[in-house]
Formats: sequence, C-alpha cells, structure tokens
Amino acid sequence: MAAGLALIRRSEVFHAPPYRCPAGYWTYGFGAIWDVEGNRVTGLTPPIDETQGEELLTRDCGLAERAVFRLIRVVLTDGQFDALVSFTFNLGGGALQRSTLRQKVNREEHDEVPAEFLRWVFAGPVRLNGLVIRRRAEAAMYAGG
Repeated sequence: MAAGLALIRRSEVFHAPPYRCPAGYWTYGFGAIWDVEGNRVTGLTPPIDETQGEELLTRDCGLAERAVFRLIRVVLTDGQFDALVSFTFNLGGGALQRSTLRQKVNREEHDEVPAEFLRWVFAGPVRLNGLVIRRRAEAAMYAGG
C-alpha cells in the first residue's frame, strides 16, 4: 500500500481549516469529509493540525482498503490494489460499487480497466486537471501491476 499512499499524498494537499473541494464537499486535512469524531466536516468544524490530518488519512485509507476488499472478488497485484484504493479514497466506496471499472476488474478484463479510471475526471460538469493527473497515475499504477 506504500505506492498507493504515496499517490494519495501527491494528490491531496493538507488543509488545516475546512474548505469546499471542487465537488462542493466540506473537507479538511488530506481530503477528509468526516472529522476526528466521525461527524461530517462543515464550515464550522474546527481546524486540525497535521498530526490529526495524518490520523484521518490513515483512517480513511483503511476505509478505502476495506471497500476494495469487499467489492473486488478477484486476486489483484499490489499495483492494482493500490490504484483501486486511491480511487476509492477519492470517490468513496459507493462510486467503486456502482462503477463499470469494478465490473471490469471483477470480470478480469484488466486491459480495459485503465481506460475506466479516466472516465472519473469530473466534479459535476467540470473536467478537473487535477483529477485527470490523478486518474492517469492510477491507471498507470493499475496497468503496471
């Protein structure tokens, strides 16, 4: 998971106070939408320090890992697993669950999976360059094994 965590760190910037991400969600730390007590982050949520941000990152990576374990029913390489965890960390288990990406992974159509990552580059109707970069990295990690 070290490579996947490194990708998540490159894709997420630490923010002590809450802010609205491009998709419109309140977030802080390294992209956490749930605070240290498990409540939804809002504009009134108190800022956190980087140590708390690291704790939330660890918690949220664990949630993403468990979602991948629950939803993927085939054996994965480390790179494939890490790419899916990064994707799920960013978009949530529900996005993975309802995605064609997951269907292709579970059908072992591995050559078709990288292109599926690249479909997830929008926040609403807006194509975000940061998501394009992240999805390309995830696709390359998945393809590289």
